[in-house]
Amino acid sequence: MKITELTENEQEKLLEVLLKRSPSSYGEYEKTVSGILADVRSRGDSALFEYENKFDHCVLTKDTVRVTREETEAAYSALDPEFVRVMKKAAENIRSYHEKQVQQSWFSSSEDGIVLGQKVTPLASSGCYAPGGRAAYPSSVLMNVIPAKVAGVEHIIVCTPPDAEGRIPAGTLVAADIAGADEVFKAGGAQAIGAMAFGTESIPRVDKITGPGNIYVALAKKQCFGYTGIDSVAGPSEILVLADETADARYVAADLLSQAEHDPMASAILLTTSRELAQQVSDEIDGFLKTLSRAEIIRRSLDSYGYLFVASSMDQLIDAANRIASEHMEIVTRDPFTVMTKIRNAGAIFLGTWSSEPLGDYFAGPNHILPTNGTARFFSPLGVDQFVKKSSVISYSREALEKVHGDIELFAENEGLTAHANSIRVRFEEKDGSK
Repeated sequence: MKITELTENEQEKLLEVLLKRSPSSYGEYEKTVSGILADVRSRGDSALFEYENKFDHCVLTKDTVRVTREETEAAYSALDPEFVRVMKKAAENIRSYHEKQVQQSWFSSSEDGIVLGQKVTPLASSGCYAPGGRAAYPSSVLMNVIPAKVAGVEHIIVCTPPDAEGRIPAGTLVAADIAGADEVFKAGGAQAIGAMAFGTESIPRVDKITGPGNIYVALAKKQCFGYTGIDSVAGPSEILVLADETADARYVAADLLSQAEHDPMASAILLTTSRELAQQVSDEIDGFLKTLSRAEIIRRSLDSYGYLFVASSMDQLIDAANRIASEHMEIVTRDPFTVMTKIRNAGAIFLGTWSSEPLGDYFAGPNHILPTNGTARFFSPLGVDQFVKKSSVISYSREALEKVHGDIELFAENEGLTAHANSIRVRFEEKDGSK
């Protein structure tokens, strides 16, 4: 990989290149997605089953679209018991972490009869989209379903594409069962997003759709926002490693490749104060590419979106890291916790040599559904908060309102909203002697 000095011009070029990977940049697919969504909204199951036949080559009916308990039990039998054990342990860690995010309703009151508060209410339903085929990731099912379950969502469904025989990957089914999903449906692509957003005869409409997917899924979620809630319009995976001369080059190289193998559009970036480290990382990457099974995907990713940047100061690197706002950020420096305090924008932050990014993908507990394409500047990882809604609560006694009614009327009148003012005034017109 080429080693580049981190100049202001290089930062601007990098940000422009990375933003081109956003699903919002693929307008040529939007018309196709719009047509699929409109069709599913209009014809329900009939359209859904036709698209499943067309895209997944699977013939489905209202009797076969829903995964049965027998299919789930068969999935358990098909998996290595050790893998099931590991999934259950990961689920425990994810559940424990997200339980710490739970917020309670709260209320405050005053002696003159004012009660203010916030009522926290779980969503009634949510839908998790789980990719299929070679992109089937049981870990993502755990990460989507468990926070919804912890939040108290009443009904949680999973949609995932079947193969031509109508089968779902065993890992996906077992993960959905471990996480506590109520139903699993055989549906993929934009048609599955439409089914969850609008509802069909077989698949219920949900209040929120979460989960990763290809460009069609991402654009479908974007177009369905408003009919239903969504977690985000996610782009390709990305990792940024912030390192000094104390970092182990072999570990850094391995961590960069852990994300590059996801997709030819994935991004892997090293920011370092050490040119020697950058050269060693480049050499280690060359060595790993001779043995890794997804080497061709990794090469394409690195050729387009792989960078080794060198700067003279850590402050310069930190400024660049905050501008990039990476999905995953590893800090491998002499004092990573101090550096972390200066990071404003990152989806997940991994500190130190032994906190490799896959630890967060699978096992530690924090969610791996993270903001991409710079959206970590204003967006957070998926969590319990995304599966609840908060209602403000306001209650005033007559005594309390009487003290401030004139102020409210004055404010409303200055905005030209006389009906607002009148709504307050009529409550005191007899006492004021006016009507």
